[in-house]
Amino acid sequence: MSDEPKQDIGSGRPEPPESPESPEEGDPWTRLPSMAPAAPAGPTAGTSGAFRTRSGPSAMAPGRVGPVSVPGRVRTVADRTARGPEGTAGPFPPGPRTVAPSPLDPGASRDPHRIHRTLREEFPLTYDPLLRAWVLSRYADVATALTDSRFTHGHRPGDPPCARAHVDVDLQALRSVTERTAHVLARRLAERTQADLVADFCHWLPAGTVAAAVGVPYRDMMRLVRGRAAGALAGECGGQIAVREKALASFLGNVLADPDQVAALRDAPAGLVGRAWTESLRRDPPVQIAVRRTSAEVPVSGGVVPAGASVALLVGSAGRDPERFREPDRFDPFRDDPGQLTYGSGFCPAVALAGFEAEYALRALFTAMPRLRLADGFRPTPTGLITRAPRSLIVRPGG
Repeated sequence: MSDEPKQDIGSGRPEPPESPESPEEGDPWTRLPSMAPAAPAGPTAGTSGAFRTRSGPSAMAPGRVGPVSVPGRVRTVADRTARGPEGTAGPFPPGPRTVAPSPLDPGASRDPHRIHRTLREEFPLTYDPLLRAWVLSRYADVATALTDSRFTHGHRPGDPPCARAHVDVDLQALRSVTERTAHVLARRLAERTQADLVADFCHWLPAGTVAAAVGVPYRDMMRLVRGRAAGALAGECGGQIAVREKALASFLGNVLADPDQVAALRDAPAGLVGRAWTESLRRDPPVQIAVRRTSAEVPVSGGVVPAGASVALLVGSAGRDPERFREPDRFDPFRDDPGQLTYGSGFCPAVALAGFEAEYALRALFTAMPRLRLADGFRPTPTGLITRAPRSLIVRPGG
């Protein structure tokens, strides 16, 4: 995302969004592997283990964990039949077998959930030659990979290193500047007949909050906040500004899409707003795919991830795992089985700011625009492969 402003804040004329299929510059948790085929590596003939699905265990073909193709070549029709070493028939019944879909398949940017469902149910561990990584899609496995020391080369705001790195952060000051920035931005929209909350509010609140916190002049905030100034506050998490933008857009979209949620959260206490924020992070996480690398073999639902392997964690799939969440596709701030994987549980300024921004965004928008609603016929449409959120939220400030 550019360091320069996308628009004059009062103009309401944002630049055209980038292609929904192109990942953000610099993956926020770690860069994805190259998506081009590589030389053969990873699973080899003779590898074996137990392949377990939700319906029960079955034998696994030598050289495969789930029905995957050998790394280094694109999956073909020939891969639809399980084979053992050197083309010998594997231990599966004769006949064709479906190949695991890829999170990068055409159409995944607009609707990844069908692919995620198939992976969770049928291919809990599979090697994806496009990602050049093993893929984990179930909540239990993704949650483990985000916290287990055998998975390395990654960092989330709120993970243990944050608590050690940030010891002199004034949370009350952060809360104050977030509240003030949110109200300034909301008042700028109140007199319009129509506005785009992504371009005119979500794009500015996270950057403006950090600018105010570190004393960057307002006119310079977009140029400086995304660089050294952000690092002064959030250190390793400074690049999370773009992630917070997307998380906030999804949160506001989830709330405004349902009039009942608007009524419930309009004057809700901070605790309930916090639960709604957590629920939005679960259902529509801003980071859909995170990458880790194993330092040792790790048993998971579908078998064993080898040591030294790249592993793609489908955070978006894990948040909608029905084994962990009831009615996982529904946005429900009142659910009694909450949870999210976007942020770790430890202290981090980026995590605190994200929560403050969600809370004061709602309060400021509903205070400045009591009749705020989505424009007639508009429904939020999330897009994106690596990071994901609505590209626009067209609203009628006056109802």
